[in-house]
Amino acid sequence: MAVERAPKGKLKGVAPSKPRLLGILGPGLITGASDDDPSGIGTYSQAGAQLGFGIGWTMLLTYPLMVAIQEICALVGRTTGHGIAGNICRHYPNWLLQVIVALLFVANTINIGADLGAMADALKLLVGGPSLGYVVLFGVVCTAAQIWLDYSRYVNLLRWTTLSLFAYVAALFSIQVPWGDVLRGILVPRVKLSGDFLTTLVAILGTTISPYLFFWQSSQEAEDQRISSDRKPLVRAPEQAPAAHARIRADTLVGMGFSNLIALSIIVTTAATLHATGLTNVQTSAQAAKALRPVAGEFAFVIFALGIIGTGLLAVPVLAGSAAYAIGEGRRWPVGLARQPKQARAFYAALAAATIVGVLINVMPIDPIKALYWSAVINGIVAVPVMAAAMHISGHPRIMGRFAVKGWLRALGWAATAMMGLCVAGMAFTSL
Repeated sequence: MAVERAPKGKLKGVAPSKPRLLGILGPGLITGASDDDPSGIGTYSQAGAQLGFGIGWTMLLTYPLMVAIQEICALVGRTTGHGIAGNICRHYPNWLLQVIVALLFVANTINIGADLGAMADALKLLVGGPSLGYVVLFGVVCTAAQIWLDYSRYVNLLRWTTLSLFAYVAALFSIQVPWGDVLRGILVPRVKLSGDFLTTLVAILGTTISPYLFFWQSSQEAEDQRISSDRKPLVRAPEQAPAAHARIRADTLVGMGFSNLIALSIIVTTAATLHATGLTNVQTSAQAAKALRPVAGEFAFVIFALGIIGTGLLAVPVLAGSAAYAIGEGRRWPVGLARQPKQARAFYAALAAATIVGVLINVMPIDPIKALYWSAVINGIVAVPVMAAAMHISGHPRIMGRFAVKGWLRALGWAATAMMGLCVAGMAFTSL
């Protein structure tokens, strides 16, 4: 398999080629890992505690759909040299851009607030102290790292942070699991036509197929292409397409597989412990960690809580960064984490603003449990128009040239869009 050279450094070309695996894994791995953010952990924990192993089939269903839509978004960025918002800005009405970016910013800031709150609660469970102080600390750390760290070092830091998700695999194997029941839950779908079930289903889909992931992976592909002296947009350098397509597919397959493996581990862990003992009223990741302590032991509790903090340190920058990319590309500002702050002041201001609003959400009189859960539901709702826009962009020959997405990949992308739309419609109908 041909591997594109991995970019490194601040607008100074690239370093020598990295080893094969590191050359392949990049935006897709980071995107997939950031999908299991504290909000997602709360959603998966709630699903496992309430519905048991019977909800495990959703991870099998969503995997090919996640791969398809994320690969399509990555191809848009690598082919055109612009992210999703940059392409909407150049080829579609301004009102569409404004609506999509506004919805994304609202969803992302709520998600950031929920994630920061969950991280703070997890740290408080481990060492005590003030939750609000931890919220501010995590917000400052995440923002400062994006603004001041060298791009190549920051991307490598995000790669290494993905290892924190293995905490949930460790937690899973520290408990007794009836694997026969787990396999039945994965392979035999169980569906209930009720408002609670469909709302939970939309929350699961909203945290596995999230709009911020579309913008992040697409923009990171465009960013890596922009700062590399060896890469050009595929519409201008079609000879680079075979290596680029192979790398993107492998990166996305691994990243989304990793994401769903971790999500399934969380569902199985909470189903085997909390659901099995009748503890079904768990609505946040921190609550799940606390509930695990008397049921699964101190080790599972500590690992689960540390995982919340580690995944938050990965997800909050991706959430803030995707919002900044969307706003900046839509307004044609200089954007990119590889730029120095003075070269992209507005971009970094938007990034910091998203995080600051997330911090302030934790000061407002908002129920953190509801914020955490409904952030996933809002993501599911927002995902529908964003996915439809991404699908239209990716199939347009005027935008994508000879690399317009066709065939089975396009079919899976539209299937993912339709499934999300039907779940949202079903949730709305049953909630009336």
